Amino acid sequence: MPSSKNFVSSGSYGGYMTLAALAFKPEEFNVGVDIFGVSNWICTLESIPPYWESFRKALYKEVGDPVNDRQMLMEVSPLFHADKITRPLMVLQGANDPRVIKSESDDIVSAIQKKGGVVEYVLFDNEGHGFSKKENEITGYQAILKFLDKYLKGNNNPSEVITQ
Repeated sequence: MPSSKNFVSSGSYGGYMTLAALAFKPEEFNVGVDIFGVSNWICTLESIPPYWESFRKALYKEVGDPVNDRQMLMEVSPLFHADKITRPLMVLQGANDPRVIKSESDDIVSAIQKKGGVVEYVLFDNEGHGFSKKENEITGYQAILKFLDKYLKGNNNPSEVITQ
């Protein structure tokens, strides 16, 4: 167990980093918060729409080709290692995300639930990739604060949230 209470959290590629940290270094962090993050590189790469052709080519070059590099992409995708995630995880996802499609978050949440792990899922029906609506951003960060209070601080009485 980590010597102090710490957590890993970020969004998009950073959300992938959060999931990878929990899957590949499960003892390093007490808690993780994935915000719109990649859990399955194969799915992400295969779901790139045709009108993003230049983006697709750049991502294939940077990350890998889902056909030619399939085994490597499975090895680095947290979804295929979800059984190693032992720490509480919160996943935030936009239902209309064109970059990290909803099924990726559904799959990682389901995999952790199936093994009896602790996972909370916050789905925003009217968001894409990231927060575009202030009310969702506030709701999301309040949920994160409550989650961290519970699983990082061991306090079921959430911190006071000040909104303006």
